[in-house]
Amino acid sequence: MKKIIFLMVTVLAVVIVNGCRPKTARNNQSTSEMAQMAQNDTTTYGICGEGTSMHHLELITDMGDTLHYTLLEEGPDSAVILGGLLCGDRLAVIGHKVDGESYANRVINLTTLQGKWISIDKQFEILEGGIVKSSVKAEQNPWTEWRVYNGQLLLNRDTFAIDNLGADSLYLENKEGIFAYHRLQ
Repeated sequence: MKKIIFLMVTVLAVVIVNGCRPKTARNNQSTSEMAQMAQNDTTTYGICGEGTSMHHLELITDMGDTLHYTLLEEGPDSAVILGGLLCGDRLAVIGHKVDGESYANRVINLTTLQGKWISIDKQFEILEGGIVKSSVKAEQNPWTEWRVYNGQLLLNRDTFAIDNLGADSLYLENKEGIFAYHRLQ
């Protein structure tokens, strides 16, 4: 009888200890998934430099390098600038090189993207560090995290093209349609 009680207590202790232990396998999978995404991301992140002008973008990258991009206004390689260019703002840049010169295809002002946004059925806040706070309590699948990946906005697992980003408006598009938001002060 003592052996049975000892065995039951041991099994119970193992179950409790394993139940309280952090789920490292899931965290490792998530971390490796994030590393794989970062490796495939063609976006360059950094701060808009003082040398930025109408046709030139100076980007101080997260690695500390200073990159220079030409911003074309016309033609098939014209640059799409979302959220404006303001010295000191955080940017995500997708570009290409021709004969050693860098051209910006798409520039997303991440500083402008951050803030409180509202539509008919959603109200959320995009915060620094990839965090999204939802203000609608009854929402079934609230967004909790964000990132830019290859020029697209990822909100949790939802992927959107940013059609327009202004001081007070945000238009996101995916296969379900175009979603319009305005900034909540």
